Amino acid sequence: MDLIISFCKERGFVYQGSEIYDGIAGVYDFGPRGVELLNNIKKSWWREMVMRKSDVYGLDSGIFKNPRTWEASGHITSFSDPMTECLNCKTRIRADKELAALGINADEKMSIEELQKLFDQNLSKIKCPKCDNQAFSPVRKFNLLVHSNFGNFTDTGDPVYLPGEACQGIYLNFKNIVDSLHPKIPFGIAQIGKAFRNEISPRNFLFRTREIEQADLQYFIRPGENTEHYKRIREERMAWYRAIGLHDENLRWSQHENLVFYASDAWDIEYNFPDYGFDEIEGVHDRTDYDLSQHSKFSGLDLSYNDDGDRFTPYIVETSMGLGRVFLAVICDAYDVEELPGNDSRIVLRLHHDLAPYKCAILPLMNKDGLPEKGKEVFDSLAGQIACTFDTSGSIGKRYRRQDEIGTPFCITVDYDSLENGTVTVRERDSMQQETVSIDDLRTYLSEKLEMC
Repeated sequence: MDLIISFCKERGFVYQGSEIYDGIAGVYDFGPRGVELLNNIKKSWWREMVMRKSDVYGLDSGIFKNPRTWEASGHITSFSDPMTECLNCKTRIRADKELAALGINADEKMSIEELQKLFDQNLSKIKCPKCDNQAFSPVRKFNLLVHSNFGNFTDTGDPVYLPGEACQGIYLNFKNIVDSLHPKIPFGIAQIGKAFRNEISPRNFLFRTREIEQADLQYFIRPGENTEHYKRIREERMAWYRAIGLHDENLRWSQHENLVFYASDAWDIEYNFPDYGFDEIEGVHDRTDYDLSQHSKFSGLDLSYNDDGDRFTPYIVETSMGLGRVFLAVICDAYDVEELPGNDSRIVLRLHHDLAPYKCAILPLMNKDGLPEKGKEVFDSLAGQIACTFDTSGSIGKRYRRQDEIGTPFCITVDYDSLENGTVTVRERDSMQQETVSIDDLRTYLSEKLEMC
């Protein structure tokens, strides 16, 4: 994983947030190539979850929400992690994660008493990650909501929180969407949004951060129809990961052993990360009618659904994906060091073409004789239709390697034949095979190749 983290920075995918000020824990910035990859993951998800579905509606709710939202959802009282503090250097750690690292079945949904007992039983194996001390404060719950002074100019008002999860905006807009679009149940509402968590010990690069982007689908169904839709949605979600190129052997399902009180079932899609092992990238949950019932109670509004005179509070099947985690899984899965003849090797990011930051790179053979100008003409003829990059720095071989490393499927070499007879050489990333193509046919050629993948 250290190799992946270094690669992400050196190739412009991910930077440490505020790095010039020694960084800020749990916050990362997506660089020029990273933001393109991230956007392509979002586009793929949105296309699959919204555009290809006749019964799913998109939403983009505001980050700030009325504080009663978090009372109703249970976040103010229950959104917490079990924390303990080193008595020597005051470093805070999560008790459940320290126990899980020892292979002990422990998670944040256990009672404090259960976790404390397990922690005490295994204290001889637990050390402070900073000073190696083995004396800790009692385990206690630490609320993860991030406070804000939004709209509070006197410091006396109720706190307004940043969202602990993005999906609450969907529940708050359920009635608006029913009243304005009149969807027939079952139907879904999908959103990509930000969440913020005051993590005790952010770690593992993009896997556990304090600023999170989530892609959520909340699918509203009749009570009693949970099993049918839950099974179908689980199958669809795993199929999407395979479709974007993740390998089967790195994916698996894991069922929750300790359910939150409102869920009747919960499964995670896990990815096998280097060093970290299998861990969650998406959760699929049967949330029953808890969310709409709670918001009905706290808002005083009726959030039931009227189906031709049959009124009921819908149940919800949820899928919630952490985009940073999926981004990391995609990078890990695509990263490959290929051995070549002559004791040579190359790094290839074998991204699915749909996710690649750039679909092609325009590479003038020489930085003279009108070749850069001709290359710019080729770039301009494709830009806006096909995501391209333009590179004139270094030998053509080195430029090929640079594009292989960032996952560009096709390199287009503009050479002297381009000036004389209007052709270019197209090199394919994975096979390294080359083909001569007319500039006039280039857009069609690339579109067909990209459509095939």
